[in-house]
Amino acid sequence: MSDEVFDQILDDVVSGEFTPGEALPSERKLAEVLGVSRPAVREALQRVSQAGLVEVRQGDATTVRDYRRHASLDLLPRLLLPRGELDPAVARSILEARLLIGPQVARLAAERAGASIEARLRSAVVAIDADPDRVARQRHALVFWDHIVDGADSIVFRLMFNSLRAAYEPALGALATLMAAEVDRIDMYRALAARITGGDPAGSHRAAHDLLAPATDALLTAIRQLEELP
Repeated sequence: MSDEVFDQILDDVVSGEFTPGEALPSERKLAEVLGVSRPAVREALQRVSQAGLVEVRQGDATTVRDYRRHASLDLLPRLLLPRGELDPAVARSILEARLLIGPQVARLAAERAGASIEARLRSAVVAIDADPDRVARQRHALVFWDHIVDGADSIVFRLMFNSLRAAYEPALGALATLMAAEVDRIDMYRALAARITGGDPAGSHRAAHDLLAPATDALLTAIRQLEELP
């Protein structure tokens, strides 16, 4: 039951139902409204507090914090699909981050891993090329990038990639058509793999940007059109 309470409170904070500085109802009141036990509410509040979304003070009210200042990247999947609906502004932020971070990760992989990840990158490219399903191709492409992130040997970029991937995966089906501009360009994946395994940092940066930019531009255009709808 604490999972359901956690989900409910998290959704209310992210959606703005509870605003920063606002006091949450008491444990007793929340238990009554949600139809659960007080221990379940207490456990859920502890988890929401650990996520940086509320401040729990013993003997005092639990207050909502500004998640933009206190939460971590783990919150991205919730922000992207609050209450099951796509937030265009969050989607735009993820795409912008992807285009900025991807080339830098590729540069580091070329510097630090080079030929040591050649077999893994080649295998991932073969998998992308062999699968005609565009959703499956996106999954194979994520494996390709997973190997590049490993090669970059950066725990910060690794955790960022994990969070971006968690936010992106639920939308694979919806993005299949727009992402075709990327996952159908097998030549670009081969070019990027060759630059990385050849130990060419600058070339890897350019190749990664060339691979990511077309689909990113298409998605950003679609998001702008979505935001302009009445």
